[in-house]
Amino acid sequence: MSSKSADIGLIGLAVMGSNLARNLANHGFTVGVYNRTASRTEEFVHAFGRDSFVAAESPAELVQSLKRPRKIIILVKAGMPVDTVIAELTPHLEASDMLIDAGNSLYRDTQRRGLDLAKRGIQFVGMGVSGGEEGALKGPSLMPGCTKEAWQALKPYLEAIAAKDFAGRPCVTHVGEDGAGHYVKMVHNGIEYAIMQLMAEAYAVLRDGYNLKPPALAVIFKKLGRNKLNSYLFDIAVSVLQKKDSLLGSGYLIDVILDRAGNKGTGKWTSVEALERAVPAI
Repeated sequence: MSSKSADIGLIGLAVMGSNLARNLANHGFTVGVYNRTASRTEEFVHAFGRDSFVAAESPAELVQSLKRPRKIIILVKAGMPVDTVIAELTPHLEASDMLIDAGNSLYRDTQRRGLDLAKRGIQFVGMGVSGGEEGALKGPSLMPGCTKEAWQALKPYLEAIAAKDFAGRPCVTHVGEDGAGHYVKMVHNGIEYAIMQLMAEAYAVLRDGYNLKPPALAVIFKKLGRNKLNSYLFDIAVSVLQKKDSLLGSGYLIDVILDRAGNKGTGKWTSVEALERAVPAI
Protein backbone atom coordinates (compact mmCIF):
# COMPACT_ATOMS: atom_id res chain seq x y z
CA MET A 1 0.00 0.00 0.00
CA SER A 2 1.17 3.52 -0.77
CA SER A 3 2.22 5.73 2.15
CA LYS A 4 0.20 8.57 0.62
CA SER A 5 -3.12 9.43 2.29
CA ALA A 6 -6.27 9.81 0.20
CA ASP A 7 -8.93 12.50 0.66
CA ILE A 8 -11.83 10.18 -0.13
CA GLY A 9 -12.30 6.50 -0.95
CA LEU A 10 -14.34 4.70 -3.59
CA ILE A 11 -15.32 1.03 -3.83
CA GLY A 12 -16.49 -0.45 -7.14
CA LEU A 13 -14.54 0.28 -10.32
CA ALA A 14 -17.09 -0.62 -12.97
CA VAL A 15 -17.75 2.20 -15.45
CA MET A 16 -19.80 4.41 -13.09
CA GLY A 17 -17.35 4.03 -10.21
CA SER A 18 -14.30 4.50 -12.42
CA ASN A 19 -15.71 7.66 -13.95
CA LEU A 20 -16.73 9.13 -10.60
CA ALA A 21 -13.25 8.43 -9.20
CA ARG A 22 -11.70 10.14 -12.22
CA ASN A 23 -14.05 13.10 -11.79
CA LEU A 24 -12.91 13.51 -8.18
CA ALA A 25 -9.26 13.26 -9.23
CA ASN A 26 -9.80 15.79 -12.01
CA HIS A 27 -10.88 18.27 -9.34
CA GLY A 28 -7.73 17.86 -7.28
CA PHE A 29 -8.74 15.17 -4.80
CA THR A 30 -6.60 12.12 -4.08
CA VAL A 31 -8.86 9.07 -4.27
CA GLY A 32 -8.36 5.73 -2.56
CA VAL A 33 -9.77 3.00 -4.82
CA TYR A 34 -10.68 -0.64 -4.23
CA ASN A 35 -12.38 -3.26 -6.38
CA ARG A 36 -13.21 -6.83 -5.43
CA THR A 37 -11.09 -7.96 -8.39
CA ALA A 38 -7.58 -6.72 -7.55
CA SER A 39 -6.46 -6.76 -11.19
CA ARG A 40 -9.18 -4.23 -12.02
CA THR A 41 -7.84 -1.85 -9.37
CA GLU A 42 -4.30 -2.16 -10.70
CA GLU A 43 -5.43 -1.66 -14.30
CA PHE A 44 -7.38 1.44 -13.32
CA VAL A 45 -4.52 3.06 -11.41
CA HIS A 46 -2.06 2.21 -14.20
CA ALA A 47 -4.37 3.73 -16.83
CA PHE A 48 -5.29 6.94 -15.04
CA GLY A 49 -2.29 7.84 -12.91
CA ARG A 50 -0.73 6.82 -9.63
CA ASP A 51 -0.40 10.44 -8.49
CA SER A 52 -4.20 10.85 -8.23
CA PHE A 53 -5.14 7.44 -6.84
CA VAL A 54 -4.14 5.17 -3.97
CA ALA A 55 -4.78 1.51 -4.81
CA ALA A 56 -5.96 -0.82 -2.05
CA GLU A 57 -6.04 -4.61 -2.14
CA SER A 58 -8.65 -5.02 0.61
CA PRO A 59 -11.38 -3.03 2.37
CA ALA A 60 -9.12 -2.78 5.44
CA GLU A 61 -6.29 -1.37 3.34
CA LEU A 62 -8.62 1.17 1.77
CA VAL A 63 -9.77 2.37 5.20
CA GLN A 64 -6.15 2.68 6.35
CA SER A 65 -5.29 4.82 3.33
CA LEU A 66 -7.85 7.53 4.09
CA LYS A 67 -7.61 10.76 6.04
CA ARG A 68 -9.84 10.92 9.13
CA PRO A 69 -12.76 11.25 9.40
CA ARG A 70 -12.97 8.81 6.49
CA LYS A 71 -15.38 9.22 3.59
CA ILE A 72 -16.00 6.19 1.36
CA ILE A 73 -18.27 6.09 -1.70
CA ILE A 74 -19.81 2.70 -2.49
CA LEU A 75 -20.76 2.09 -6.11
CA VAL A 76 -21.79 -1.55 -6.42
CA LYS A 77 -24.99 -3.28 -7.50
CA ALA A 78 -27.97 -2.42 -5.28
CA GLY A 79 -29.19 -4.97 -2.76
CA MET A 80 -27.07 -7.60 -1.04
CA PRO A 81 -23.75 -6.40 -2.56
CA VAL A 82 -24.13 -3.09 -0.67
CA ASP A 83 -24.74 -4.94 2.60
CA THR A 84 -21.72 -7.15 1.91
CA VAL A 85 -19.43 -4.17 1.34
CA ILE A 86 -20.72 -2.43 4.49
CA ALA A 87 -20.10 -5.61 6.50
CA GLU A 88 -16.53 -5.80 5.18
CA LEU A 89 -15.82 -2.15 5.99
CA THR A 90 -17.52 -1.74 9.36
CA PRO A 91 -14.95 -3.57 11.56
CA HIS A 92 -12.26 -1.18 10.34
CA LEU A 93 -14.20 2.09 10.69
CA GLU A 94 -14.36 4.52 13.60
CA ALA A 95 -17.06 6.81 14.94
CA SER A 96 -17.56 9.87 12.69
CA ASP A 97 -16.44 7.97 9.57
CA MET A 98 -18.87 8.16 6.65
CA LEU A 99 -20.17 5.70 4.05
CA ILE A 100 -21.90 7.01 0.91
CA ASP A 101 -24.05 4.61 -1.11
CA ALA A 102 -24.16 6.14 -4.61
CA GLY A 103 -26.04 3.27 -6.26
CA ASN A 104 -29.75 2.87 -7.02
CA SER A 105 -30.71 1.43 -3.63
CA LEU A 106 -34.27 1.19 -2.37
CA TYR A 107 -34.74 4.00 0.15
CA ARG A 108 -36.05 1.58 2.80
CA ASP A 109 -32.75 -0.31 2.61
CA THR A 110 -30.96 3.01 3.06
CA GLN A 111 -33.04 3.77 6.16
CA ARG A 112 -32.22 0.36 7.63
CA ARG A 113 -28.51 0.69 6.94
CA GLY A 114 -28.45 4.19 8.37
CA LEU A 115 -30.01 3.05 11.64
CA ASP A 116 -27.61 0.11 11.97
CA LEU A 117 -24.51 2.22 11.31
CA ALA A 118 -25.67 5.05 13.58
CA LYS A 119 -25.37 2.64 16.53
CA ARG A 120 -21.64 2.58 15.83
CA GLY A 121 -21.43 6.34 15.33
CA ILE A 122 -20.88 5.92 11.57
CA GLN A 123 -22.68 8.33 9.27
CA PHE A 124 -24.51 6.80 6.30
CA VAL A 125 -25.43 8.76 3.19
CA GLY A 126 -27.83 7.53 0.51
CA MET A 127 -26.98 9.56 -2.58
CA GLY A 128 -28.80 9.55 -5.90
CA VAL A 129 -26.54 10.05 -8.90
CA SER A 130 -28.06 11.09 -12.23
CA GLY A 131 -26.36 11.50 -15.58
CA GLY A 132 -25.20 8.00 -16.38
CA GLU A 133 -21.64 7.04 -17.23
CA GLU A 134 -20.81 10.29 -19.03
CA GLY A 135 -22.31 12.36 -16.24
CA ALA A 136 -20.28 10.52 -13.61
CA LEU A 137 -17.12 11.66 -15.39
CA LYS A 138 -18.07 15.12 -16.63
CA GLY A 139 -20.58 16.19 -13.99
CA PRO A 140 -23.57 14.35 -12.50
CA SER A 141 -26.62 15.66 -10.72
CA LEU A 142 -26.29 14.57 -7.10
CA MET A 143 -28.98 13.99 -4.46
CA PRO A 144 -27.39 13.36 -1.03
CA GLY A 145 -29.69 12.28 1.77
CA CYS A 146 -27.97 12.57 5.15
CA THR A 147 -27.63 14.64 8.30
CA LYS A 148 -26.79 18.32 7.97
CA GLU A 149 -23.37 17.61 9.48
CA ALA A 150 -22.62 14.96 6.87
CA TRP A 151 -23.75 17.32 4.11
CA GLN A 152 -21.36 20.03 5.29
CA ALA A 153 -18.48 17.53 5.31
CA LEU A 154 -19.29 16.28 1.79
CA LYS A 155 -20.27 19.61 0.27
CA PRO A 156 -16.78 20.62 -1.01
CA TYR A 157 -16.41 17.29 -2.83
CA LEU A 158 -19.91 17.12 -4.27
CA GLU A 159 -20.10 20.74 -5.40
CA ALA A 160 -16.75 20.35 -7.15
CA ILE A 161 -17.72 17.31 -9.22
CA ALA A 162 -21.39 18.08 -9.90
CA ALA A 163 -22.79 19.31 -13.19
CA LYS A 164 -23.48 23.04 -13.43
CA ASP A 165 -26.85 24.58 -14.24
CA PHE A 166 -27.40 27.44 -16.70
CA ALA A 167 -26.42 29.94 -14.00
CA GLY A 168 -23.20 28.06 -13.22
CA ARG A 169 -24.43 26.66 -9.92
CA PRO A 170 -23.62 23.05 -8.95
CA CYS A 171 -26.44 20.55 -9.48
CA VAL A 172 -26.38 19.24 -5.92
CA THR A 173 -28.19 20.07 -2.72
CA HIS A 174 -29.03 18.49 0.61
CA VAL A 175 -32.41 16.84 -0.10
CA GLY A 176 -33.11 15.69 3.45
CA GLU A 177 -32.39 12.86 5.87
CA ASP A 178 -33.47 9.26 6.46
CA GLY A 179 -33.27 7.82 2.94
CA ALA A 180 -34.33 11.05 1.21
CA GLY A 181 -31.53 10.92 -1.37
CA HIS A 182 -32.52 7.52 -2.72
CA TYR A 183 -36.21 8.41 -2.47
CA VAL A 184 -35.69 11.47 -4.69
CA LYS A 185 -33.61 9.40 -7.12
CA MET A 186 -36.33 6.72 -7.21
CA VAL A 187 -38.99 9.25 -8.18
CA HIS A 188 -36.58 10.94 -10.60
CA ASN A 189 -36.11 7.61 -12.40
CA GLY A 190 -39.84 6.86 -12.25
CA ILE A 191 -40.56 10.14 -14.03
CA GLU A 192 -37.98 9.31 -16.70
CA TYR A 193 -39.52 5.88 -17.28
CA ALA A 194 -42.97 7.49 -17.63
CA ILE A 195 -41.65 10.00 -20.18
CA MET A 196 -39.94 7.24 -22.15
CA GLN A 197 -43.17 5.22 -22.15
CA LEU A 198 -45.09 8.21 -23.55
CA MET A 199 -42.41 8.73 -26.18
CA ALA A 200 -42.53 5.04 -27.13
CA GLU A 201 -46.32 5.13 -27.47
CA ALA A 202 -46.16 8.29 -29.60
CA TYR A 203 -43.53 6.61 -31.77
CA ALA A 204 -45.70 3.49 -32.16
CA VAL A 205 -48.79 5.51 -33.18
CA LEU A 206 -46.84 7.53 -35.74
CA ARG A 207 -45.03 4.49 -37.14
CA ASP A 208 -47.91 2.00 -37.23
CA GLY A 209 -50.90 4.33 -37.54
CA TYR A 210 -49.41 6.75 -40.05
CA ASN A 211 -46.75 4.50 -41.59
CA LEU A 212 -44.01 7.07 -40.98
CA LYS A 213 -40.37 6.10 -41.46
CA PRO A 214 -37.49 6.93 -39.05
CA PRO A 215 -36.31 10.11 -40.90
CA ALA A 216 -39.81 11.63 -40.70
CA LEU A 217 -40.16 10.51 -37.08
CA ALA A 218 -36.83 12.14 -36.24
CA VAL A 219 -38.10 15.46 -37.61
CA ILE A 220 -41.26 15.23 -35.48
CA PHE A 221 -39.36 14.29 -32.31
CA LYS A 222 -36.91 17.12 -32.92
CA LYS A 223 -39.82 19.57 -33.03
CA LEU A 224 -41.40 18.00 -29.92
CA GLY A 225 -38.08 18.34 -28.12
CA ARG A 226 -38.11 22.09 -28.30
CA ASN A 227 -39.34 24.50 -25.65
CA LYS A 228 -40.99 22.79 -22.64
CA LEU A 229 -40.13 19.27 -23.78
CA ASN A 230 -36.46 20.10 -24.35
CA SER A 231 -34.49 17.33 -22.66
CA TYR A 232 -31.72 14.79 -22.97
CA LEU A 233 -34.31 12.08 -23.63
CA PHE A 234 -35.59 13.82 -26.75
CA ASP A 235 -32.06 14.61 -27.90
CA ILE A 236 -30.99 10.97 -27.82
CA ALA A 237 -34.31 9.82 -29.33
CA VAL A 238 -33.62 11.96 -32.39
CA SER A 239 -30.09 10.57 -32.67
CA VAL A 240 -31.39 6.99 -32.46
CA LEU A 241 -34.06 7.61 -35.10
CA GLN A 242 -31.46 9.07 -37.46
CA LYS A 243 -28.98 6.22 -36.98
CA LYS A 244 -28.58 4.02 -40.06
CA ASP A 245 -27.96 0.28 -39.84
CA SER A 246 -24.23 -0.03 -40.54
CA LEU A 247 -24.28 -3.86 -40.51
CA LEU A 248 -26.95 -4.32 -43.15
CA GLY A 249 -25.79 -1.32 -45.13
CA SER A 250 -29.33 -0.04 -45.61
CA GLY A 251 -32.32 0.90 -43.50
CA TYR A 252 -32.33 2.28 -39.97
CA LEU A 253 -31.09 0.77 -36.75
CA ILE A 254 -34.36 1.43 -34.88
CA ASP A 255 -36.15 -1.04 -37.16
CA VAL A 256 -33.92 -3.98 -36.15
CA ILE A 257 -33.62 -3.29 -32.40
CA LEU A 258 -35.56 -5.82 -30.30
CA ASP A 259 -38.73 -4.45 -28.69
CA ARG A 260 -37.38 -5.18 -25.24
CA ALA A 261 -35.86 -3.09 -22.43
CA GLY A 262 -34.24 -3.64 -19.07
CA ASN A 263 -34.58 -1.57 -15.91
CA LYS A 264 -33.10 -1.28 -12.42
CA GLY A 265 -36.41 -1.46 -10.55
CA THR A 266 -36.74 2.21 -9.63
CA GLY A 267 -39.71 2.75 -11.97
CA LYS A 268 -41.60 -0.12 -10.36
CA TRP A 269 -40.70 1.15 -6.88
CA THR A 270 -42.14 4.56 -7.78
CA SER A 271 -45.42 3.01 -8.96
CA VAL A 272 -45.68 0.84 -5.83
CA GLU A 273 -44.91 3.84 -3.59
CA ALA A 274 -47.70 5.84 -5.23
CA LEU A 275 -50.16 2.97 -4.66
CA GLU A 276 -49.12 2.56 -1.03
CA ARG A 277 -49.51 6.28 -0.36
CA ALA A 278 -52.79 6.44 -2.34
CA VAL A 279 -51.57 9.32 -4.48
CA PRO A 280 -51.60 9.67 -8.29
CA ALA A 281 -48.31 8.80 -9.94
CA ILE A 282 -48.85 11.31 -12.74
